[in-house]
Amino acid sequence: MVTAATLAERMNTLGTETAFEVLARAGQLAAQGKDIINLGIGQPDFRTPEHIVEAACKALRDGHHGYTPAAGITPLREAVAADVSRRTGAEVDPMTVLIVPGGKVTMFFAALLYGEPGAEILYPNPGFPIYESVIRFSGATPVPIPLLEENGFAFSAEDVLSRITPKTRLIMLNSPANPTGGAVPKAEFDKLVQGLQAYPEIVVMSDEIYGQMLYDGREHVSLLSYPEMRDRVILLDGWSKTYAMTGWRMGYSIWPKAILPHAEKLAVNCHSCVNASAQYAGIAALTGPQQAVRDMVAAFAGRRQVIVDELNAIPGFRCVEPGGAFYAFPNVEGTGIPTKQLQTRLLEEAGVAVIAGTSFGKHGEGYLRFSYANSTENIQEAMRRIRTMLSA
Repeated sequence: MVTAATLAERMNTLGTETAFEVLARAGQLAAQGKDIINLGIGQPDFRTPEHIVEAACKALRDGHHGYTPAAGITPLREAVAADVSRRTGAEVDPMTVLIVPGGKVTMFFAALLYGEPGAEILYPNPGFPIYESVIRFSGATPVPIPLLEENGFAFSAEDVLSRITPKTRLIMLNSPANPTGGAVPKAEFDKLVQGLQAYPEIVVMSDEIYGQMLYDGREHVSLLSYPEMRDRVILLDGWSKTYAMTGWRMGYSIWPKAILPHAEKLAVNCHSCVNASAQYAGIAALTGPQQAVRDMVAAFAGRRQVIVDELNAIPGFRCVEPGGAFYAFPNVEGTGIPTKQLQTRLLEEAGVAVIAGTSFGKHGEGYLRFSYANSTENIQEAMRRIRTMLSA
């Protein structure tokens, strides 16, 4: 009889993403007739723009039904390179682009390429839970970079540099950030890049999946825009958030030329290639009209103000204004309720799905993640329910 005891030991190191567990429980409660407002899952509540959908349909009608090159079709790699070059000012070679089925693949590949027993990999905490998960799975030691409320959840370059040791192989960074919405100022990136010149062997994976979702006139800072970092930055980006294409499973990464062949080899062994018709949709997204992106970000900006004001009006809550993405990360210590317990009570008693900050690392204790990728009306109703539950 096959049991869990027969599994490889490394499976005990692999974590998960709690947002999907909360989504499943919310679905169960909804199926039982309970009215659930989901502020937990991190996906836009907008439809994929129609011209993108039509491009995929046309690709299927035109017969694009087979395998593609592992790195992606050339027109898509060219479109990615042109788009990133335009937005970051960096000159991107299309042959350094790797198309992947979602952003997590880039995290996994980076960890597998640089992580092994005896190595250390730095990552943000609180941060996207898959960072720590894949680092542990690789055999490396995860070294958290604490993101603090008093800094607007932006990393301190001095703090990051202080955590580097002779064992450090890779640094994972994320700005704008999930789960906090923190956006790192350019001055901190400047300091970090300057400090990293003393460590030419260290690679940085820069997760910029929310790079087009910034507010109050902030401009995105990409590590690719620093010429001295170009040969050791792995850029993670994609279509899921910017174009409301989470279910399409489309991401891309840009690699140092010397490393791309190894990443491409992992792709061949892992998934062969990305869905052919989806790649044509990806071209349409990058080269077609961008008004839908601007409209979506404008809607998020309005909701951001609503949710921050509402959260700060709840006794026991305080919330700094997020600089980017579509998450608010309020401090809820004033309620006196442990974070995980509060997550459960909000879902079961108030019908509001949110994610406990501890799902994003130990430094998330005392916080909850709220996604404002939902309507203003639903956000306001959710806040009313929370106030009612806490005052009962």
